Amino acid sequence: MAEKAPSEAGSLNLGDLEKQRHTPPGDRHAPYLDPSIMEGDYEGKPTEEELAVLRRVPGKVPVIAYLICIVEFCERASYYGVQPLISNYVNRPLPLNGNGWGAPPAGTQETGGALGMGTVVANAVNQSFSMLAYALPLVFGWMADARTGRFKLICWGVAVFGLAHVLMVAAGSKDLLANGTAKAPYFISVYVLSVGAAMFKPNVSPLLLDQVTTTVPKVITLKSGERVIEDPESTTERVMLWFYLTINIGGFMGIATAYSEKYVGWWLAFLIPLILYLPLPLLLWFLHKRIVLHPPGGSDLPNVFRVLGICFRRGGIKKIGRHGFWDLAKPSRIAAAGLSGTHKTRWNDEFVEDVRRTFQATGIFCFFPIQYLNDNGIGAAASFLTTMLETNGVPNDVISNFNSLSIIAVAPVLNYGLYPFLRRFNIHYGPIARMTTGLGMATLAGVGYTLLNYYAYQQSPCGEYGSSDCKIGTGVAPISIWWVAIPYAVGGISELFVNVPAYGIAYSRAPVNMRGLVSALNLFNTAVAYAIGLACSTVITDPYLTWDFGGTAIAGGILTVVFYFTFRHIDKEEYVLSKNDPNIDYHVEPEGTRNVVGENQLNKSINRPAPIADNEEMMISPKQ
Repeated sequence: MAEKAPSEAGSLNLGDLEKQRHTPPGDRHAPYLDPSIMEGDYEGKPTEEELAVLRRVPGKVPVIAYLICIVEFCERASYYGVQPLISNYVNRPLPLNGNGWGAPPAGTQETGGALGMGTVVANAVNQSFSMLAYALPLVFGWMADARTGRFKLICWGVAVFGLAHVLMVAAGSKDLLANGTAKAPYFISVYVLSVGAAMFKPNVSPLLLDQVTTTVPKVITLKSGERVIEDPESTTERVMLWFYLTINIGGFMGIATAYSEKYVGWWLAFLIPLILYLPLPLLLWFLHKRIVLHPPGGSDLPNVFRVLGICFRRGGIKKIGRHGFWDLAKPSRIAAAGLSGTHKTRWNDEFVEDVRRTFQATGIFCFFPIQYLNDNGIGAAASFLTTMLETNGVPNDVISNFNSLSIIAVAPVLNYGLYPFLRRFNIHYGPIARMTTGLGMATLAGVGYTLLNYYAYQQSPCGEYGSSDCKIGTGVAPISIWWVAIPYAVGGISELFVNVPAYGIAYSRAPVNMRGLVSALNLFNTAVAYAIGLACSTVITDPYLTWDFGGTAIAGGILTVVFYFTFRHIDKEEYVLSKNDPNIDYHVEPEGTRNVVGENQLNKSINRPAPIADNEEMMISPKQ
């Protein structure tokens, strides 16, 4: 289909498909998002009766998909090998009587260090690094869709990543650490790494899903003689299970780098991520002629911002949330008001409705920041807390891994234990009830951090300045660092209750052509949590740490109640829908949420993005 000129967009009728984005020559949409295929006849298409009674199984996963999972492992392992070390490197000074490479003297309670710039600067660097890693994917995701394609941007990100790792290894040099000149290569490497991660992050999981060849439900007969449905949804779940597993395994590489920092020094702690990175260029070279690639076909995000701009210019802030706010950007309303010459539109009325439905479906994302702040502690406060406690040889960076470990351990319990039990006894535990449980658990994690910090201050030889390089006695409170594993684990479990049903609601209710916007809003809210941590840098330090934890815990408790009473109607709607269609159940899977891949009665739209945007879905955790 040839692209319409912008001046023609306002005259298009609702019967035309692909109003804004058009399929490049030789490209096509995934069949499960193509009504002409899904509503037509094809070989093996299941009947309504077969859909109701036959078991659903995943199709064959191509080998190339597993190689992309290995690519993800290498990138995440190199990223998470570095990220937990930022606080200690920037905050703590080079240990006296250490080995000169940053490791503390053996047998002491000291923590590894390098720059000695204090908690305020360390928090600012840590939070700005993470904020960029989650904010910039909005730009690079658009660039991949509209300009470069996904694979090219992934390759650029890997090149940037490599430069960052080389600079970081240089920052672990004994001479640079000794004469105080390690700052420049280290800070450059940190922020270059965040840019590389932002190029990589939004493009890998869609590229992986593009390789899945099981694209329509089809009845097949197994060797056992059982007739089953080979299901795209189940195939996607199988692929994403492996993908999410490689992410979490990669996350545990922080344990190796933490022990290296503690017992050897920064040179080895930074060299390990570089070694883990090295297979990436070779893997990408091997993949580039063997994978399914969609050419860039444009992005809907610019038009979303144009719609918002017109709504704000014509209605003002006071109109937000009121009836008719979104109508102000509809071409038919603009034409009726005689403003066609003032406001040029590149969309149709239905596109504006799609934007409205997406913002309604993703309203629950607004509560993500408070959950994340309680889950991990505001800013780098949890890391500073661990420096006040007895480590007895355990690197303080290791404890944060209990967040990922709890997710891996508890997800199967929920998936194969709790939720089947509730369904067996017809107990409705809807997505909003689950999210409320998760927000409550995150608040409890915040209370746990608060209590631990209170007693750490109380028992530290330096009192309320215990995290400020205390040199009195042992320098730490007589409290084991392992206690901090409890709030970290509780916070991790809260993600399973919050993130999974939230994404299920968003992707199943937002129009299928708006998945890029859903991903953008998800990443934006994660970036907001880091921006809050960055803005609070001046108070995320002694003697305020107890209130840093306590304040977010109090806010979390209040917002948990507000959340439930604001969105509880969704549970009733989902219950009615599940009675009419038993496949509507956005329950926990380790790999993501079920029943959100294709179109359903809630997310249908006559508009279509380019095929490159068909698989723009995010994971159940910001760890991607």
